[in-house]
Amino acid sequence: MSIIGVFSLLGGLGLFLYGMQMMSGGLEAAAGNRMKQILEKLTANRFLGVIVGAGITAVIQSSSATTVMVVGFVNSGMMTLRQAVWIIMGANVGTTITGQLIALDVGAIAPLLAFIGVLMVVFIKKLKVQHYGQIVAGLGILFIGMGMMSDAMVPLRNSAAFVDLMTKFSNPLLGILAGAVFTAVIQSSSASVGILQALAVSGVIGLDNAVFVLFGQNIGTCITAVLAAVGTSRNAKRATVIHLIFNVFGTVLFTIICIAFPLTSFVEGLTPGNPPAQIANMHTLFNIATTILLLPFGTKLARLAERLLPERPGETSGVYTLEFMKQADYHGELSIGASAIAINSVRNELVRMADMARENVDMSFRSILERKPELAALVEEREEYVDYLNQEITKGISRMIVNETNDRDSELISALFKVTGNLERISDHAMNLAGYAKLMDKLHITLSKSASGEVEQMHRVSLEAMNTMSCIQDEPEELFRQIEELEQRIDDMTAMFRKSQIGRLREGKCNEEACVIYSEMLTDFERIGDHILNIGQEMKGCPSGV
Repeated sequence: MSIIGVFSLLGGLGLFLYGMQMMSGGLEAAAGNRMKQILEKLTANRFLGVIVGAGITAVIQSSSATTVMVVGFVNSGMMTLRQAVWIIMGANVGTTITGQLIALDVGAIAPLLAFIGVLMVVFIKKLKVQHYGQIVAGLGILFIGMGMMSDAMVPLRNSAAFVDLMTKFSNPLLGILAGAVFTAVIQSSSASVGILQALAVSGVIGLDNAVFVLFGQNIGTCITAVLAAVGTSRNAKRATVIHLIFNVFGTVLFTIICIAFPLTSFVEGLTPGNPPAQIANMHTLFNIATTILLLPFGTKLARLAERLLPERPGETSGVYTLEFMKQADYHGELSIGASAIAINSVRNELVRMADMARENVDMSFRSILERKPELAALVEEREEYVDYLNQEITKGISRMIVNETNDRDSELISALFKVTGNLERISDHAMNLAGYAKLMDKLHITLSKSASGEVEQMHRVSLEAMNTMSCIQDEPEELFRQIEELEQRIDDMTAMFRKSQIGRLREGKCNEEACVIYSEMLTDFERIGDHILNIGQEMKGCPSGV
């Protein structure tokens, strides 16, 4: 092959991969968080799960992207492992659509598709139309790149060395290894299958050899999900194991069938003289047949994954950790479904943070009422964890804001950013209250009976208000009304208790030191209510339906 041919081949490959990336990016920007809505409506019905997995993958044309999305959903708690099984099976079926599209040979209209898409992106100001234009342009660029690769590889038919290399793939193990390694490198089975079709069009590889490379490509596509599972929960890792088991089983089965039976000749006879269609049909047959065979054993696959990766209790004991977020979710461009995963992960972490803040509020009031300054040490320890969560969640959200392209999601991410700060401030006020308990013990200060009664009321109302922090995940209208009513009640109680305090001062029932400490308690009590109201207003004002 000449240097010009090499450049054409590399250019075609670049356009092919870029076209796929454009389509995925356009879909994510257009769909926003709808991926989450679709998956949240899933039931335990295996057939519905397979259909949803196939449908999403058919649209985004990447089983790797779908499986990575599923790993993220399992890690963030949005999906169970058993639901993930059906989605993964469906993803393997849906990924065959790219090969079928290429086999249709729409290369003649590819430049027109690219032109129309670019017109939509450049000349139409409506953002949603631009996203659809990105999808159309990506499809056109993909087929242009496919054509360039096919044309560039035609001279390879006359290269004895290259033809000899291709014939080595008649050895099933070499073919499977080559397909797996190449797909693992480019991290897209759809792209690697397309390149294999381009080789077939050029006449440098026949179906007899191509099938083993094709089977290996199904294994190689698992590498993306494996990489995505690094640093995730055990269940998320199990989802990648299920994906790997599925494709290894299919590869072993079809390799044996192709060696023992004339399956290759049968597939060739369906579309004689059309190598891309033959490869696409074999790919489709591989995934549909494997799905049908494994469908009754989906729950057993989940159990097998659990046995292969058992729980390790206490592996993160004593260490501050993010349970739902992982750093990989917040670096670089958000891929398909990543926005939904990241937002749901942040919400789950914020719920943890809210629970810790509530515990601190409860324990700090108890340390005052029960005269147990030792509880203050527990509040301080938990406050350090809250500070850690605030820092890490804020970092993650900051990266999300930079990369987010969907306006509705951007508003929600900004709201969650403000919620994080308010939760941290609530825990700070709880720390202040715990500090008063220690100071009162040190100075041997005792609250009067009436003041203790007021502190008990503050305690009760504060916990009632903290219970409304479920609005971080659930946003019913009555919760927001309850938050507003409780905040007003806290303000009214603060004003009333200050008047009572002044009355006790006049009657000589409150010494100066106790008066100062009690006044500070009222201030922290009121501030807790203010921050809870801030959180409620942020969640009420953010877009719903996420």
